[in-house]
Amino acid sequence: METFSKVLSKTDIKKRLAVPTNYLKSLPSFNGGCSVDFEAIDEKGKVWTFKCSIRKKGHPKPVISKGWLGFVGSKKLKAGNRIRFYKENSKGSAATHVFRVQAEEEIKIFGAVFGYAPI
Repeated sequence: METFSKVLSKTDIKKRLAVPTNYLKSLPSFNGGCSVDFEAIDEKGKVWTFKCSIRKKGHPKPVISKGWLGFVGSKKLKAGNRIRFYKENSKGSAATHVFRVQAEEEIKIFGAVFGYAPI
């Protein structure tokens, strides 16, 4: 089940990934804190550890920081690429979830974006 997808901005590539607020309900519990670490598996089976943080007061404005720039560098991502996060039930228990992450690049035909393909 796709949790969220986003076309990446320059800030997403150079600093941190801004995350839609409605994505928070799909992550493991913050347990009253301001951050949570989670793992996501890419299309090659590599496990990435990310940290999602929120503000202490006001609008939460979630961002993924820890592990994100390593992922960006590994995939050679650039502004205009798209990222997708998925959440799946693991095979052993309905209470456990596996996160997947997929990077995609634009497919352009005559300068127009036709779609996206996995990187």
